[in-house]
Formats: sequence, C-alpha cells, structure tokens
Amino acid sequence: PGRGEARRGAAWRRLPRGRVAAEAPLSLRAPPRKESQTRLVRSNLLLLPEAEAEKPKRTSLASNRLKTTKYTALSFLPKNLFEQFHRLANVYFVFIALLNFAPAVNAFQPELALAPVLFILAVTAIKDLWEDYSRYLSDKEINHMECLVYSRNEKKYISRYWKEVQVGDFVQLRCNEIIPADILLLSSSDPDGLCHIETANLDGETNLKQRQVVRRFLELDSEFDPLKFTSVIECENPNNDLSRFRGYIIHKNGKKDGLFKENLLLRGCTIRNTEEVAGIVIYAGHETKALLNNNGPRYKRSKLERQMNADVLWCILILLIMCLFSAIGHGLWVWQYGEKKKPVFDVPGPDGKYLSPVLASVYLFLTAIIVFQVMIPISLYVSIEIVKICQVYFIHQDKDLYDEETDTQLQCRALNITEDLGQVQFIFSDKTGTLTENKMVFRRCTVSGIEYSHDDNDPRLLEKVNECAKHLEIMRSHEQPLSHLSPELCDIFDFFIALTICNTVVVTAPNQPRQKVDRFELKSPVKTIEDFIRRFTPSRLTSGSNSSSSSSLATNKSMHRCGLSVLSSTSTESTLLKLEEKLAGPEEGELRYEAESPDEAALVYAARAYNCSLVGRLSDQVSVELPHLGTLNFEVLHTLGFDSIRKRMSVVVRHPLTDEINVYTKGADSVIMDLLLPCDPRGKHQKKIQTKTQNYLNLYAVDGLRTLCIAKRVLSKEEYACWLKSHLEAESSTENREELLFQSALQIEKNLHLLGATGIEDHLQDGVPETIANLRKAGLQIWVLTGDKQETAVNIAYACKLLDHDEEIITLNAESPVTTGNMTIGFTPLYPPSSSVLSSLGLVIDGRTLAYALEPTLEDKFLALAKRCRSVLCCRSTPLQKSMVVKLVRDKLKAMTLAIGDGANDVSMIQVADVGVGISGQEGMQAVMASDFAIPRFRHLEKLLLVHGHWCYSRLANMVLYFFYKNAMFVALLFWYQFYCGFSGSSMVDQWYLIFFNLFFSSLPQLITGVLDKDVPAEMLIAVPQLYKSGQNMEEYQPHMFWMNMIDAMYQSLVCFFIPYFTYYDSEVDIFSWGTPITTIALFTIILHLAIETKTWTILHWSSCIFSILLFFFVALVYNASCPVCHPPSNPYWTMERLMGDPMFYFTCIISPVVALLPRFLYRTLQGTLFPTQLQLGRQLSKLPPEIRTQLLTKLNVKKESIHQTQPFANSFSPNFVANASDCCKAYNQNAPLPTSPKDESLFQEHTKAEYTTDRIVAASPQGALQFSYSENKLPSETSSQDTSMGFHGTSEMDSLSMGATFPWSPAVDQTDFSLLKWITSTPLFSRFGTVLQVSSSSLQNETQDTMCVLGSSLHEDFKGLKEQSSNNFQDKMKGTPYDSCKSDNSETTFL
Repeated sequence: PGRGEARRGAAWRRLPRGRVAAEAPLSLRAPPRKESQTRLVRSNLLLLPEAEAEKPKRTSLASNRLKTTKYTALSFLPKNLFEQFHRLANVYFVFIALLNFAPAVNAFQPELALAPVLFILAVTAIKDLWEDYSRYLSDKEINHMECLVYSRNEKKYISRYWKEVQVGDFVQLRCNEIIPADILLLSSSDPDGLCHIETANLDGETNLKQRQVVRRFLELDSEFDPLKFTSVIECENPNNDLSRFRGYIIHKNGKKDGLFKENLLLRGCTIRNTEEVAGIVIYAGHETKALLNNNGPRYKRSKLERQMNADVLWCILILLIMCLFSAIGHGLWVWQYGEKKKPVFDVPGPDGKYLSPVLASVYLFLTAIIVFQVMIPISLYVSIEIVKICQVYFIHQDKDLYDEETDTQLQCRALNITEDLGQVQFIFSDKTGTLTENKMVFRRCTVSGIEYSHDDNDPRLLEKVNECAKHLEIMRSHEQPLSHLSPELCDIFDFFIALTICNTVVVTAPNQPRQKVDRFELKSPVKTIEDFIRRFTPSRLTSGSNSSSSSSLATNKSMHRCGLSVLSSTSTESTLLKLEEKLAGPEEGELRYEAESPDEAALVYAARAYNCSLVGRLSDQVSVELPHLGTLNFEVLHTLGFDSIRKRMSVVVRHPLTDEINVYTKGADSVIMDLLLPCDPRGKHQKKIQTKTQNYLNLYAVDGLRTLCIAKRVLSKEEYACWLKSHLEAESSTENREELLFQSALQIEKNLHLLGATGIEDHLQDGVPETIANLRKAGLQIWVLTGDKQETAVNIAYACKLLDHDEEIITLNAESPVTTGNMTIGFTPLYPPSSSVLSSLGLVIDGRTLAYALEPTLEDKFLALAKRCRSVLCCRSTPLQKSMVVKLVRDKLKAMTLAIGDGANDVSMIQVADVGVGISGQEGMQAVMASDFAIPRFRHLEKLLLVHGHWCYSRLANMVLYFFYKNAMFVALLFWYQFYCGFSGSSMVDQWYLIFFNLFFSSLPQLITGVLDKDVPAEMLIAVPQLYKSGQNMEEYQPHMFWMNMIDAMYQSLVCFFIPYFTYYDSEVDIFSWGTPITTIALFTIILHLAIETKTWTILHWSSCIFSILLFFFVALVYNASCPVCHPPSNPYWTMERLMGDPMFYFTCIISPVVALLPRFLYRTLQGTLFPTQLQLGRQLSKLPPEIRTQLLTKLNVKKESIHQTQPFANSFSPNFVANASDCCKAYNQNAPLPTSPKDESLFQEHTKAEYTTDRIVAASPQGALQFSYSENKLPSETSSQDTSMGFHGTSEMDSLSMGATFPWSPAVDQTDFSLLKWITSTPLFSRFGTVLQVSSSSLQNETQDTMCVLGSSLHEDFKGLKEQSSNNFQDKMKGTPYDSCKSDNSETTFL
C-alpha cells in the first residue's frame, strides 16, 4: 500500500457517490477486519432518484479533481508561517526579535530588529507562493480537460470535465486520448477485445502494451450498454503498485470473473491504435495508481549539511558562554557600586529603585542574546539554497553532459545533495543499459546440439528451416503425424516457433501508424524551481515502485565484452554493421514490432530472418507465417510472464498442426537446465545434446553474449485439465494471488525438452572503459551488480576495465552458508592491512553465494573481504540483493554510496544509495524518476563527479566555513566592547549597521564565490582524477577547520577593535565616530579575507566586492545625512561625512585589515610553497603552458606506471603449489606476520583445503573444500589505509606510496627562491600582477626552474628540455607589453 494509505483509510469507510460500498464503519478500538482490504464498486447509473439528494456530499469523497496546491487565499499566511517555523532557526530569530520588544532587555529599536527575520520569511513565502500558484495553474489545466461520460438522463455519452468524473461512472475513450482515471476495460471496438495503450507518462516506455476486455464482456453478442451493467466489482483498496491489480467481478447470476492488471487502464496513459473503448471508473483522483506514485523528489540531507548543523550547535554554545560571561560581568559591575554610590548614568526604574545585581544579570543575559544574535547565521540556510540552485543551473548548462543522439541532458532532481557528488566513495552500477547500449543484436544460436552463426544468416540453418517447412506441408496434405519428421528438424521448427510466440511483442502494420500527439504530462506537485532550472521536466508519476513480477526480460541482464570472440567467424566489420542495420528495425513496408525489452525484439527479428515471421497477435491467438505452410494460427491459452524469481517466461498454446497443447519456455540457462526431463539410460542422444548446448552456452558467455535457453513440453489433455483447474483458482483468488500463480507456473514448467539456446550481443557504451579507469584512479571503488551468468559478467568486466588481466580474481561459488563462511574467513586474513604489499584484487561472487553472504551472521565477514578488493562483481543478483548490498556498505562502512542504473529493477538500489543516478535508456524512465540525478550516458558520470561534484563540495564547504568566521568575527567586536561599558549590552556600532551588515553589506561576494569559484580547472580535474580524493577525505571541511576559523576570527576582531581604540584613545570623538571606523574596518577585513580564500577571479568577483564596499559607504552617507535626531543623546548625524575628511580614518582602515589578515596570508603562502596539497599542486600545473603541462602529465603517468610494475611483492607462489590450510598458514607466516586480531588468528578451518592454480576461479563444494587461484604467481596484501602521500595518487593500490613515488617532490627548497615578491605573487589575489612585476628574463627563467623544482627534483633530468622551452616561451611573452603578458596568462589564478 502507498504511503497515504493510512490517512485515506477513514475516507474509504464512508460511502461516496460511486457506490464504494466499503464495510460498516470500524471502531477505532476494534481490530481491523479482513474485508477492509477490499472495496466494492457499483454502477452510478443504478442509483435511485431519492438518492440524488445525497449526490453533493458523495461527490466530494470520490472526485477526480486533482489538487496539489497547499494553500488557499485565506490559509496561505498562517499555514506558510507554520511550515517555516518548523525550522528552529526561524523560531530562534523570531524569539530574539520579539524579545527586543521587552523594555527591560531591548537593545535595538523593536521594529528594526524585526527587519532581518521578516525579510527572510518574506523571501521564503514569496518563493512558496510562486510555486503553489504554478501548481494551481497546472491543476486547473488538468482538471478542465474533457472526456465522455455516460449520462443516465440523456442515455448517451456526454462531454464532462475530468474533475467531474466519479467512481462508478462509465467513460468512453477514443484513439490518442488520455485516460482520466483508473478504468476497468469493459468494451473495445477491436473485434478481439483488445486495447493498445502507451505508458510513457508512467514509466517512459513508448512501446505499445495490450489491455484486454474482461472475459465475460468479451463474449457479449450485442454492443455494451452501461444501463444493463448490474455486476458488482470487488477489488483491492487503492495502492501504488503499477504492475498489480487484484479483484473479481460478481455477475447477477452469482458467477465470478477474475480481474487482472491487463483489464485496467491507468490514469495518464494514452489510447493507441484502438478506435474506441469504454469502461467503469475504479479509482479516481488522488486514489489512482499514477498519483499515489507521485510523491515528488525525496528530501535528503547531505553529509556536509549534517556536519554544518553540528557546528551551528557549537556556535550556540559559544553564544551562551559569551552571554553568560557578560551577565556575570555586569552583575559584578553593578555590585561594586553598592547602594549609595550609584553612577550618574545608572538610571533607576519607574518606582525609583535600582535593579539588584542578580536581576540586572538576568536582564543583561537576555540583552546580550539580542546583541550577539548574529553569532547564529540567519542567512546561512537561505544562502545555501540560493547557491545550490545556481550550481544546478550551471551544471545543466554544461554542453559536455548533453547527448545529441538521444537529445537529452543531465537533470538534477534533488537540489539539496549536490555537494555529495564530490564525496562519493563507492559506485554500484547496473550493467545492461548502464554500461552497455541495451541494443541487442542476435549473433549465434545452437539448435539440437548444432551451433550456427548468425553473422550473415547461416545458410545451413536457413536451408533446414525451409526443408522442415516443406516436410510439414507434405505431412499436412497427406495427414501424416509429425512424428515422421526427424528429431533435428522437429527441434528447429519448435525452436523458431518459440522465438516467435514466446513473448509479448505487439505487431503493428505500416498502414496503421501510431498517430502521436504531444505527450501530456502530469506536472510535479512540488519544487517548480526545478522546472525553471531544467529545459524540460520528465513525468514524475512514479517513484519507481519495483515489482518482482514483470512481463519484461529486463531483469536478466548480461554484458558484452569488446574483444576477440571465442566463437566468432571471420566476418568483416562491414558485415556486422549491415547485420546490425538489418536487425535494428523493419524496412519500410514491413511489419513493426513493439517489444517491452530489446531482447524480445532481437529474437523476433532473428526468427523473421529465417522466414519464421510474427504477423499478428491477439489476446488469444498468435499468427506465424512460414514458407510453404503459409500462416499458422496458434491459440494462446495462457501466458506466464517473466519474473526475477523464476527467471523465465512461458506460453501455453494449442498447436494448429497437431492440436496438441504445447508449453514453450525461454529463460536463463541456470534455471532451464534444472527443469529438463531427466534422461533415462536409453536417452544418450538427448544427454549429448544437453552437454553440447551447455558447452556452447559457456562459450557464448566467455564471448560476452547474453544467453537464453529455449525449451518445450507437450501436455496431455489430462495433465492440462488438472493444471487448468488449479490455475483458474489462482487467477480468481484475491488473497495470495501472486504466490498461487507462482506455484501454478512451477507445476507446468517442468520435465521440459531442450530445443536450443541463443547468444545476443549488447555493445558497450562509448567511453565506458575510460570512464571506469578514471573513476578508479579517483579512489572510487566500483561494484557491478548484474543478473548475468558469471562467465558473461566476468568477460564484460574485463572489456570495460573493471577487472585487469594483471589482477588476482577471487571467485566465490558456494552451495551452502557454511561453505560461504569458510570462504570469507579463509580469504580475509590472506590480505592483512598491516602489510605494505600492494593489493590488486578483484572479487566475483554469484547470486546464490551472495544470498548466503548477506545473511546477518556472514555479512561482516563478506564486507571485510570485499572492501579489500579493488573491484567487486556480483552475478545473478536480484533487485532485492542489489539494494541489500548497497545498504550493507552504506550502513556498515559509513561510506558515501552512489548507485546508477537504467531499469525498473535498479530502482530499489537507486533509492537506497546516498546518491541515486538514473540513465535514460531503452528500459523506460522508472530509474530516472526514482533518481536524484539523471544522465544520458554512463560516460557523463565522470565529469559529473570529478568536476561538478568536486566544485560543488569545495564551494559549499568553504562558504560554510566563511559564514561561521564572518559572524564570529563581527560578534567578537561587540564582545570586546563590553569590557569598556560595564557589560551593559551597549554597542559602539550603529544598530542599522549591526542589523544589515550580514544581510546586505557582506552577503553578495560570498554568494558569487559559492557559485562561481573553481579551485582547480575542469581540464586538470579530468586529467588528474586523483584530485577527487580531497572530497572523499573531507579535506575542505574538517572539524578542526571550524575551530581554526574561530581562533582566526577572534584574533582579527582583536586587531580590528584595538587599533581604532588606541588610535582614538583619549580623544573627544563620540561613540559612533569611533564605532563607524570599526564597522568599516570589519567590512574591509571580511572582504579581503574572502579574497585570500578565493581561487578563481572573474569580473563578477571583482564587481561584487566593489559593489559591497560602495553600498556600505552610500548607505552610511545617506543615513548619516538624513538622521539628525535618531538616537538621542547619541547622534549619528554627519558622522561618515566627518570621518571621510579625517586622514586618520583612512590610515586606520588600511593598516588594520593588513595586520588582521597577515597571519592567514603568511600561512597560506608558506603552506602552499613548502607543504602544498594535491589541489595546490594541481593549480600549479594548470598555470603552466599547455604543451609543458601535457608533457609533464605524460611523464608523470609513465613514472607512476613503472613504479606500480616494479613494486616488489613479499610473497611468491608457484602456480602448481598445493597445500592444506595449515601449510598455507605456515608458509604465509614465514613471509608476512599475521595481525594479532582475534578474528584473524586462523586462516582456514582445519578441514579446508586450498589450491593455487592459474585458472583465476574459486569453487566450493558443499563439503567445504576450497579451490582458489590467482592470475599471477604472487600473494598480494591490502595496502595501508593511511594516506601518507602528498602528491597525486594513482589507483587505490598506490595509496601507501610515499610522496616521492607518486608525485615526486623535493623537500629541499632553494633559499634564493624565498622573497616577499614571490610570496605575494603566489596568491590568487596578486598572481595576475606577477608577470608584470618580473623585470628580467633571467628572473622569469628562475621562476620556471622553481616551478620545476616544485614539481619534483626526481624528475629534474627529464625536464631539462622542458625548462629551456618554457624559458623561451616566457621570454617571448616579455617582448610584448605588460598588459599583453598579463592578458596571456591563465585566466584561472590559483594558489601554489
């Protein structure tokens, strides 16, 4: 049931107009009754006239009106404020503003104190109002669409709005019309009672699907008349399962007919290729399945936001400490005067009495909270939302994330987790449609034990098909039984019949084109800001509900390996291209096939290539055209759809030539082979065929082909009659119907006769191997979870570079949980983390073993082994297992996970992961609609993570830290003043400046930096993927950085307070003439601090900083000139005007920011020069000329590869080494000590055996014997988890290398390189002037040499030629003007 089921339950217990005769009202204390799970629906046309008076109140309960708005004109203000006050920050600031109205504790003008919080609330309210008004317009457009509803008074169908449709109404629909509600199909203009619909608005699939009229109404002799409909419909309560509908219809004579999902037309779908249909409304409005799935995007909290909230709590604690300190200080200050010697400025209360020290302290505590309220950043959350929206907008504008072939671009469906893209540690990927194209090409097949290549329509097979057809024609004309046909020809005939009819392919003729209309889309009821950002918005009518029962073969996926085929013939590339073009679709004038999966289409087209063509499909009949025989009509008795548990599909038909009842089955070889009829001793030929077929299947899998087995069974009339009885009972059941149908399918899908097998190719997408290689270099661990058989998956893993040929592959195949436990326990200690040996491991595990490994008793052991492997490949995994694996890694390792897929079977995995990515592929849009981000191709994931993810994380992390610093620095100025005013809560800063300082004067530069700052250029982030690790390690925002910023803020505030204090000490200036310079200095310091932290400067950065300063002076001049009597006795009148005529004001505003920022400036410069981080080295590389940068990166990559190849291993084993567990333990202990952890004390159980061979496979018998081997005769170990390198890293196995190995660096720094000029020009703010400040070519040459020294002394000899070339380039630059030299420099200036 859907999420809204609980709140809708009460409504269903009432009786709406649509005769929803739910049972009697239930007491709140009574236990739920069994009948409450179903509902009754009767025709509205049977209502008695006296019941018309009850229509108005019934109508409102079952209306089809769509209402996604949250507010009305009257409820907007209170409801919106109530929602905004769910944010504790808003409650806090409203409380502070209201507290200011209390005369005893107020610090500012009460009306002025309300301004900031009212501004924030108003901005949010306007945004919410705009979004809700957009929803209102969308609802109005949908509700006023028209449809035909039957009228009892006029006795015909009349036009009504959608919003007027009720449950129990009869609706008539025509071709290309959109279905207004969930309707039970009772009539169709199609003579066979069929209706074709397009479900693109639900799941994105554009292929046609068939729906069937309810069986008894299909047998009506006359036209359907709604007035004669007296049946009662009992069905399940509204739910969001798109792939299931249970119920039955009770006729007047008491007979029942089962109702299935094939009888239900869902709201939002479009009628196609059918002139006219009619039905009764079952679910309306928000109770339709489509709208129950329309939950909108899910709210996720990013990892950065969670850490930020913790620091906000620290800010609150600091605020309370400051207030408490001030309160105690004020109490002591009042106490020291006693009762008699009160100062003249201490004003008594209205009763003439002075406050006691304790009461004065309490009042001062509240006053201090008002004065220091800026410590909590009121605009932080709003600023973060603005920055994220702008970041998403710029991501959408990236042309590199646009796919021209499919005309799709990246979509961001979750605005609040963009920074998580820069912190991903694990990627869980589907295969088919994600790594591959999901465009299937039929390549090979084996029939009756003989293998045929389909590269150019194998003439042998084509000749046998024609020969078979001739024999059948002769036998039919002479009325001979088919038993006279040879077994081989009989298998070939049945093989192609199975390919043709065992599917759900819909046939459409060229003279019956699918007339497309503009796709109607039910607009999302949430976040229309997304619609503003995106160029187009996909339908969000489903949140991706996943079902274990589907009519698609999409669950059983496999991969394609780009490489030499084991079985491929010597066909040329042109032949393959011609074949793909031929199989890609029908030529003009031929029939068109609408398949629910590319596999089915490939099989049907392949059968047609051998003259076995599917020419028609009805609900109970399939027409096949064969040579010589003409058209054969197979009566379809039952279709048992594919599901991920059975992993097969079957169709029960009556053979037109023999009148026998045949069961044709196709499915995964792992299940079909177990269902074959056991061979008796005399059936050696059949046993031989099975063995040959299995061998060919293994070869197909090694070749990277998708494999399917085809089988049949002939039922006797008695067997069919017995099975039919139980099957009909299962179909008509409303309780446990899926389980009963599953058991029914198992009864008939056994004792099968093997016909053959097929091999279908699925190409890798462009750029997949390169993308995976770069993601692994970035430190991302990639797991591929697929439903393929193991051999196919391993082959594809090599093709896409998930697995390397120089890796050791651990393959886990177990028959029991005990064996699985022995495996994981045995392997884990072989790779202790204490060893310095590089690990190069890959793990392959099949579905059965994975099911055991995910059990609570084994999951920790499995995870301990898996996390030590560079790559993990899970084969034969179900959708549930995929989500369990993601959840296990996410929860146990506390790692940031990303799941990417393209089909409905990936939805659960996508929703469980921290970041879900969907691919718009061949399997519809369910994965996209359930995801946080949607990309057209897998290769786009590289730039999305390495570039945009890194930028988003870096920007937001630095912006949050800057927010905390800025507020703390400004509040500390007020705190220091309390020592000089008796802790009275007074402020030397004018209240207008104090209130609007953070809101207006200093807000714009940080927003510009948060949106546009680029710490490293995109080209460098792609060229050096190792830079991504900074986000994984949270280097930009760590807990100690918050406290370092707080300390720096305290120091800067001391400087900015006491330099003006001593400057104006013992002078006659008033408080505002002293406080205004402090405010000006604070603004300069805060903006210059941001300038030091900014890595990239654009015209917008300069403009925002200048604008903020000019805005402050403009407001100050206007305010001081127009406010002569604002705050008597103090008066700000003409304060700024007088100060701007005082040279001391300018001197103070210059020297104070310099002294305040000098420690940070020196730290950044020295750290970037002596101990640069990876990001700083990347910025240094990006500043080099392109040709030098390219050569340098090339040499770096070569050196890293040579380091990796020559790394010694601590253990070496012979390929034929065989030992038992104790021997293995002993041999290992001689070379590398085992960790002392109790978990790793034993390598294997005493009875476990280990065998090292060269096969790269590990198998386990039920008895627990292990056989495992490695592709290299070496024993690797896991690397140290600590990253000691400060240079660029290679792939994950290089993490333990020293800095000199991974990115050579010379700690010895030439002392002649240290100069104030060099320090200054190394910072972003002044780096543009560096070229101008250099005065000679020799100094430029020295700078080039220094740069090379920074990049590594160990590469000194390699770069001699580069130095000379660089020097010449710099000298050529200096021949021009200084302006030209500055202009030619890199536009993105960075730190060292």
